[in-house]
This record gives sequence, C-alpha cells and structure tokens, in this order.
Amino acid sequence: MTETASDQKRPAKKIVPRKIPIPEQDPKQRRRNFDEVSLGYSPELAMQEAWRCLECPKPACVSGCPVSVPIPRFIKLVKDGKFKEALETIKEANLLPAVCGRVCPQEKQCEQRCIVGKKFDPVGIGRLERFAADWVMQHDLVDAPRVAPSTGKRVAIVGSGPAGLACAYELAKLGHGVTILEAFHEPGGVLLYGIPEFRLPKKIVSKEIDLLKQMGVEITLNVVVGKLITIDEILEQYDLCFVATGAGTPKFMDIEGEELNGVYSANEFLTRMNIMRAYSPEFDTPIRKGERVAVIGGGNVAMDSVRTALRLGASEAIIIYRRTEEDMPARREEVHHAKEEGVRFEVLAEPVRILGENGAVTGVECIRMELGDPDKSGRRSPRPIQGSEFRTPVDTIIMAIGTNANPLVPRSTKDLALHKWGYIIADERTGQTSRARLFAGGDIVTGSATVISAMGAGRRAAQAMHEYLVGAPTK
Repeated sequence: MTETASDQKRPAKKIVPRKIPIPEQDPKQRRRNFDEVSLGYSPELAMQEAWRCLECPKPACVSGCPVSVPIPRFIKLVKDGKFKEALETIKEANLLPAVCGRVCPQEKQCEQRCIVGKKFDPVGIGRLERFAADWVMQHDLVDAPRVAPSTGKRVAIVGSGPAGLACAYELAKLGHGVTILEAFHEPGGVLLYGIPEFRLPKKIVSKEIDLLKQMGVEITLNVVVGKLITIDEILEQYDLCFVATGAGTPKFMDIEGEELNGVYSANEFLTRMNIMRAYSPEFDTPIRKGERVAVIGGGNVAMDSVRTALRLGASEAIIIYRRTEEDMPARREEVHHAKEEGVRFEVLAEPVRILGENGAVTGVECIRMELGDPDKSGRRSPRPIQGSEFRTPVDTIIMAIGTNANPLVPRSTKDLALHKWGYIIADERTGQTSRARLFAGGDIVTGSATVISAMGAGRRAAQAMHEYLVGAPTK
C-alpha cells in the first residue's frame, strides 16, 4: 500500500521505492489518435511523488539541470499542496515548465543525479514540474513575472525556439525591450514544428509563450532573417542581437533511391504534421499516409516520426537503427511507448539502397551490422557484416538521422566565425560571437541538442547581454 503524507511525517523517512505511476492512454486507443499519451498526475498522486524527495541540503539534482531550477524547493511546495507557489519557484529559472516537464530527458539530467535514485527510482522531477504548470494553467492562475523598469535598451532575437524564448524571458525581466523575429507563421520553433501533438500539445506551447507577450515582448512573424533582412540591418535598429535559428537542415544518407517518391526527411514530415496540421481533417496540408513505413534512426525524432506514421494509419511502422536498442539516444520512455503501440524495431541494420518502381518507393535493402571498437564519443562503432543484406517491403521512408545548421544567418552575415560544419562559433559561457553586438546560442551553436540545454544557453547569453547593455564587464 502507498504511504500517505501523514504516515510519512516522522524523523526516519521510509522512501517509496518506485515512482508513482503516471496515468496514460491505453496503447491500442492512442495509436490511432493524436491526443496526449501521458495524462499527468492528479494533486493526490503529485503529492505522493513529492514525498519521495529527501530535500537534500546540497541537491545534486540542481547541478544536473541546465537552467538550475531550484528543484527541492519547488517539490517541497508541491508536497505541501502549494501548487501555485511551486510553479512560481520553477519560473525563477524556467519560462517553459509545462513544456520541459513533458519533453526534457530528465533521466539523463536532474533525475540522473537524484540521491534517491542511487538505491530506488529517482524522484519524478519532470512529472512534478509538469503537474505544477498544468494545475496552475487549468485553474487560470498563471501570473506574468515581474518586469524591471525599462532600461531603454532594445534587443532583437532571431528565432522563437527554446533558446530564443529563454533569452527573451530573461532580458524582458531585466527591463530591456525585446523583439523576437520568427520565420514561421507561429512562434515556438522546434517545440511547434518538431514535436508531435501527442507528446506536446500545441496549446501548451502557446500558453507559455503568451506569458512573454504579457511581459511586453514583441513577436514578429514571417520574418526570414538572412533573406528579408540581414543581421547588419537588424543591428542598425537594435542595441544587440541574439541568434537562435537552430539546426533545421535535414541530413540524408546519400544512398541510391533517396530521390524516389515516398522518401521524406523527418523535418519535412513532422513540420507538415505539426505546424501545418496535416493530421487534422480541418486542414488541407498534403501528407503521405504510408501503409508500411520505415524510419531510419534511433533518436527522439525517429520515435516521433514512427509513432506519427502509426497514427496516420500505417499497418506496419519500423525503426531501422544501426546500433543496438541500448545504444539508442532516444528517451527510454519514448522507446517504451513506441513498443507498446506496435512499432517494430530492426536494430543492428543499416540501409544501403532504397528500392523503387515507376518512381516510387517499394522497399529498402539493408545490411546487418555488428559493433566494433568504441569511436571518439566512446560508443562502439557499427560495421557491416559482409553478405548479410536483406530487403524489407515499404512504401514510405523517413530519414531521422540528424540535422545540420540552419544556413541562412551564417551565409548572409559577414565576418562571422563558423565551425567547418557551418555552426556559429560562440563563447560557451556568454554566447558572444566574433561579431560586435552579436550573440548566439542553442542548436545553431552546438548542433542538435535538448530543449533544456538550448534554454540554458539562452539564459546564460541573456545575463551576458544584460551586463554588456548596462556597462558591467562580463566575468
């Protein structure tokens, strides 16, 4: 039996070994709808989970959070039933708690360092963060953070993804005038176009972004920086500029057959589904609804793509990945959900050729792989087993093997130092680039990473930009 709060009010605290289970949609139902899979904690379940926290005096979990959310403080408030105060505590560091509670890889960050997790399941920090944000939204109790008096300084932010939003949030709180320039017709960046509705409802993203507007942040849409306006022109109008355009250029394998009809990049496939609402009959966005779909890759984007294909009506959806399941960079939760929904996993396999007839995909030829010596990252390198080729009939292939830097700003900005892969070189601590008054952060600097790490970069850059604007030297 699960202990109640009153049972646990004693000096020698007995820890419940397992996380309190979070309610979810039944897999057989959810694989045919786009409603959110996880239903979230009730207040009672959230308080039970919060009681598992030890309230460590030197919390290691905080050091594992890229934006340094005061985790034990907010969890204690949840435990005490002070949900609004818990959210306010989170928002000292994080503009997007409802988003981060859903999509951040807590198991590799804050929860990985949880002391409880050394012996039992770590405390469900992400679940509690989501609960606090959702509860306050549901009760219409969201308050915009206080904003300092205006400094008279103006900052432009290019891109409204996680890094840009976090930077805007911090600068607005400090009293600076902030304008976000977004290329799409809706703000949110990868939160909007890259993550499916069943994992991150778009209304959640919109509600959290609305807070920025209440703080006085202007968001200008349909502005393609690097085409309609340059960084030099922006810096003529603003004191500083922060570039957060992300890594949205798709990668392909450069194998035979990639030009066939039925081959998508995950970027295009998910953008059509998410920001262009191709899953909804109310929209006319064309999308290929494959009968047998293969997704190449093993990350979260691959899981999002294959689970989306199922929901579009695929009778079979397959993940093809060149390493083992244990090596997949995707969150364990996403792999588990995909398996529950019926996704087939073809591991230690790599496509070598896409098959087709009359210009359309009919199958994929793969070769079996084995793991050899570790590569530079420490992971064992996959190598082909000669003579092990096999074919799988499919009519749709989605490439989810990573992305490259968005090239528009780098190519159109003179004297901007770049890595050989096209990413902007910026100071890791401050975000300063080689150009005067120009800062950058997020995936356009690091390559594809997590939502919360991009937010951390935006937050650090905002502090450095503030010091620059008020005349205090960056340390």
